[in-house]
Amino acid sequence: MRPLVVVDARDAGAPELRGWGRYAGCLVRALAAGAAEGFELDAVTSGGAGPEVVFEQLRLPLLLARRRAALVHATNCFLPLVRTCPGVVTINDLAFETWPSDFATRTRVKYRAIARLAARSAERVICPSAFTREDVCSRYGVAPGKVRVIPDAPALALGHQPAPAGPYVLAVGDLRAKKNIGALVAAFASLCRSDGFEHRLVLAGVDSGEGPRLLELAAGAPVELTGYVDDAHLDALMRGAELLVHPSLYEGFGLVVLEAMARATPVLAACATALPETGGDAAAYFDPADPGDLRRVLGSLLADAGARAELARRGLSRVAEFSWERTARETGAVYRELL
Repeated sequence: MRPLVVVDARDAGAPELRGWGRYAGCLVRALAAGAAEGFELDAVTSGGAGPEVVFEQLRLPLLLARRRAALVHATNCFLPLVRTCPGVVTINDLAFETWPSDFATRTRVKYRAIARLAARSAERVICPSAFTREDVCSRYGVAPGKVRVIPDAPALALGHQPAPAGPYVLAVGDLRAKKNIGALVAAFASLCRSDGFEHRLVLAGVDSGEGPRLLELAAGAPVELTGYVDDAHLDALMRGAELLVHPSLYEGFGLVVLEAMARATPVLAACATALPETGGDAAAYFDPADPGDLRRVLGSLLADAGARAELARRGLSRVAEFSWERTARETGAVYRELL
């Protein structure tokens, strides 16, 4: 009988998927498609009624013991701290440590209390970037030798829904402080006033309270807040954008950068945290510490179709380096280290 690996993939079933949910779903599907060599895979997709922490720290350990699991993988920080088998935990980022105000009090307390203990308890920690690995090791005192860097890959299906008409710049992500959307709105509004660009700025993401401030910063410039959009709409928005701007001040990976590149959409990103690691030389960057740099680079790219075309070409080459088959293969290798 092959050893049983249990993967906590509950986030994959969330009604409004975020990056960690896409990671869990794509990883499980890729493992099941051929990377689960030498072990049996069991993906847990529901934790049942009651607080999540009760499932994670009580019911899941009982399930592991009952099924005689050989390994458990928690895909989003919350590894059972008491368990009957070795554990692997994926930590996508530590934004809750760096930007605690971006999180509801209960969420922040849970992440900060359990993630540190999970990282120290785990036999292996998976991070999507070297930046996050270094963050986890330095903040939590985790030995670098037990951390593996395994990057994500594009998770959003390519579709055929028509893109919105007219030229526009796109930013994707929930409207909260760490995303630095205010700097983008201010730079865009300034360019509209001084250079007469005909573009509009589309902000695709849940408004976590930043919306009124952003519209005030726009000062009449054409800025649209879409709220959460489904996958088909998001795909269409990305395909139709002249430029995707990701001004975030903290990212553990920056999946939206690869999603844009997969659609031949040029990318401008903050030169911060994991974003240069993910985008490589296929994205343009601005210095978030220089208040005027975003405006300068954004204006230059919007005025230069040739530069955007070159970024699109590089992006398609860059994104070809990432795949869920690779992610699953490298994750399966981590399981086999422990089995």
